Amino acid sequence: MGVQRVRFINHGGKDILHLDFSNATIEELLVAIAEGTRVIASRPASSVLTLTDVTNARFNDDVSQKLKEFTTHNKPYVRAAAVIGVHGLKKIIFEAVMIFSRRKLHAFDTIELAKDWLAKQ
Repeated sequence: MGVQRVRFINHGGKDILHLDFSNATIEELLVAIAEGTRVIASRPASSVLTLTDVTNARFNDDVSQKLKEFTTHNKPYVRAAAVIGVHGLKKIIFEAVMIFSRRKLHAFDTIELAKDWLAKQ
């Protein structure tokens, strides 16, 4: 069995949806995005805290488009969103996703900083 890429973790008494896209191939990312969409849509409006890790994940135009659609679709459900692993070209994709989805995503350097911030939301 591979990495469980979409799962809830608890930090500071808060349930956080960890979207672990780290080290994912294109195919793994597309599957994880679909699973994340399903899980998030099953939750009440403005209730989900998300932590997305894109460290060393592979990206192409298809993944970039799916991430834009994913982030836009999730807007009604997500109360706060943190992202880690945004470096180099991913920073350009990250900014494009925020513009496209009209959402504010907060980038952090470490998973612990991201989890601490989400637990306060």
